[in-house]
Amino acid sequence: MSSVTAVPIAPTKRSYLVWIWVGIVVAIAAAVALAWVGTSTQAVRDSLPNDKFLAANKSQANVIETASGLQYEVLKEGTGASPTEGDVALVMYKGTLRDGTQFDASQQPTPLPVAGMIPGFTEALKLMKKGGKYRIWIKPELGYGAEPRKDQQGREVLPANSLLVFEVELFEFMPQAQFMQMMQQQQQMGGGMPGGPPPGAEPPQGR
Repeated sequence: MSSVTAVPIAPTKRSYLVWIWVGIVVAIAAAVALAWVGTSTQAVRDSLPNDKFLAANKSQANVIETASGLQYEVLKEGTGASPTEGDVALVMYKGTLRDGTQFDASQQPTPLPVAGMIPGFTEALKLMKKGGKYRIWIKPELGYGAEPRKDQQGREVLPANSLLVFEVELFEFMPQAQFMQMMQQQQQMGGGMPGGPPPGAEPPQGR
C-alpha cells in the first residue's frame, strides 16, 4: 500500500493574524486618505479666485509661466521651427473651464490663423513646434475678459472672467498666403475649408 507524505505547515499564531489584519486596515485607510487629500486639494484649487488658482498652478511640476501670465505644460515636445503670426496652424484642440466643463473641441485637424486667435492662444501657438502637444491655461485678460460669450441662440457659452484650459496638438503650419492659395485651388475643384470654427477666433460669438 502506498502512502502520501504531506509536508506540514506550521499553524499561524493568533498574534500574527492580528498584526496582518491591522496592517491591511492601515493600508486601506492610508489609500482612502490619500485619495481624499488629492480630491479635496483639487476642489480647494478649483474654488480659488483666478489669480490665486494661477499662483498655485504655477507651482505644479512642469508648468511654465510666460511674462504675459500665460501658463503652459509641454505634454509632448515637437521638433523644428514654431509658427509665426503670419502663419496658419493645423491643430487639434479641446477647451474646458477650470472645473473640467468642455465648451469646445475640434473633430478633426483644424486650420487656425495664428494672429486671429485670442492673445493667449496665439502666444501658445507661437511657442509650439510641429508634432508638439501643450496644455495651456489662459487667464481672462488673455482670453475674453469680463464679457460672457454667447452662441447664436443667445445661450451663455462662457461666463464672464473665464479662465480657459486648452489641450492643443500642432500638426503642421504654413504661411497664410500659401494656405489661401491652397483654399482657392480646393474651391475651384469643388472642395471647401476643412474643420469647424476655430476656438478664440474673432469676432464670432461663442468662441
